[in-house]
Parts: sequence; structure tokens; C-alpha cells
Amino acid sequence: YYITNNLRMSSSNSHTVLLVQPSHKPTSRTYCDFETLTEALEGVCKIYEEHLKELNPSSLSITYDISQLFDFIDDLSDMACLIFNRDQRTYEPKDKEWIKEKIYALLRKQAGK
Repeated sequence: YYITNNLRMSSSNSHTVLLVQPSHKPTSRTYCDFETLTEALEGVCKIYEEHLKELNPSSLSITYDISQLFDFIDDLSDMACLIFNRDQRTYEPKDKEWIKEKIYALLRKQAGK
């Protein structure tokens, strides 16, 4: 799926846990787990789309650009993902910047289809 220098192909289909903390309150922490990294990255986009729907309940369609999505991610108190490494049998943590890089690659690939 992703062909980048810092992400092996096997990572794209590894179990991924997305950790999200929207506000500084510890009680706002939540997580979602996904069968693949691709699903987790799409999940981040869906979280943002749900946020936009809440802000614009009367809108029939929602559009946004990647910079708005990245601003949303930056405004979260915290976001990270844990990606299962089959070889080491451990989860590797990845931060917001890494997530944004992978979302960018995902959206570029989807736009190219």
C-alpha cells in the first residue's frame, strides 16, 4: 500500500490502535482499533468528517482540504497510533507528524486513482 522509505509494506496491513485525546482532560482519552494501518488513517479522516458534521448539521455535503484536516489533528491535545510489528511481536508508537505524513500519502494515492 504505502511505498515510502520509513514504512515497510507489511506495516500497512498490521493491526493498529489509534489513540485520541481531544482535550487536555484525561477523561477525553479514547481509542479505536483497526485491522490495518490504512483503516486507521481513514478512521482519522472520518473522525474529522464527524466533527465537521457536528459543526455544520444543516449541510448536505461536507468538503475540506488537507490543511484543514492537519489543523484539526494539530489542535487535538494528543493523537498517536500503535502499529503491530509482527517480527518483534510488539506495538510501535507513532506520533501526530507521522500520522499526517501517512494520511498525505494515502490521500495522494487515492487522488491518483
